[in-house]
Amino acid sequence: MTEIETDSRGRATIPKRVRERYGTRYRLVELQSCVKLVPIPEDPVESLREAADDDLRDASMEELLDTAEGEARRQAEEDVR
Repeated sequence: MTEIETDSRGRATIPKRVRERYGTRYRLVELQSCVKLVPIPEDPVESLREAADDDLRDASMEELLDTAEGEARRQAEEDVR
């Protein structure tokens, strides 16, 4: 684990070895008890395909969007109940 600090302007320097491994773009995710930096892949769609099961790996962009929309609706309905 690497500790980093922010400077007077709130900027944090990510160590070179981390940037070389994960890239230079990140999302800052605020959680209840901490924050996390999540790397943004250069090609997010390709990264999703690599992580997906065989059915989604070969799906078209339209099929991926339909699947994502359906899952988002399902999760939203669960949260409302």
